[in-house]
Amino acid sequence: MSKPIELSHAQWGRLREQLKQDNPPSVMIIRSRMKEKLGFTNRIYKDWDTQVMADFGGYRKNCVMLDFYSEKKRTFFLIKYSDFIQPDAYAKDPW
Repeated sequence: MSKPIELSHAQWGRLREQLKQDNPPSVMIIRSRMKEKLGFTNRIYKDWDTQVMADFGGYRKNCVMLDFYSEKKRTFFLIKYSDFIQPDAYAKDPW
């Protein structure tokens, strides 16, 4: 399995809208179709990141991970959708 891609919820929202335009609805609704057609499935990831705010007992990391199952499809995804997964300079996820 390839290395997952970590996205904020705002990035995932923009990417999801573009994926809905590029693919039929079944690809976004059925996880097996998403894995077959796009090469990944999404998951919500929450974790304590103690390195960021060690003095305050940890920082809650809340993001969306894209788990890829093929390195070829991951590379194609990065080429095609890299504009949609760029971090925003102005928008921060509130949690």
